[in-house]
Amino acid sequence: MRLTITTPLRTVVQTDGVSSLRAEDETGLFGVEPGHAPLLTALVPSIVTWRDATGTHFAAVRGGLLTLRGDRVEIATREAVVSDALDELQPELIRTFRSAREEEERSASHAARLEAEAVRRITQALRPSAQVRQLGPHDE
Repeated sequence: MRLTITTPLRTVVQTDGVSSLRAEDETGLFGVEPGHAPLLTALVPSIVTWRDATGTHFAAVRGGLLTLRGDRVEIATREAVVSDALDELQPELIRTFRSAREEEERSASHAARLEAEAVRRITQALRPSAQVRQLGPHDE
């Protein structure tokens, strides 16, 4: 099988000769081998494992969609960290996902400030002192 794992910014894995793959969705762990029926599923944040002629490989994914059509397995995810050693994956995961979480927190904080500013301006515009005076019969 051919495996491709992509994030919005890059292709993380693109490899041929995958003999088996394990992933996890809402229902639990599942396996895929050549000849498997077509499949579309939403992955939960988890470790995807696959085997090929060179050994076993791992990718931590932050959720995503797995599509299987013919001999092609495609995973689209927000973020992925790849390693050939499961024990090396944890420190890299912590570093990568912590950085992503910090960026999300900064974005959320910025969005909250923008929202507060918009509410302040709307409230200010709706105050009676800010309203436009109505025209009288002699002002037209």
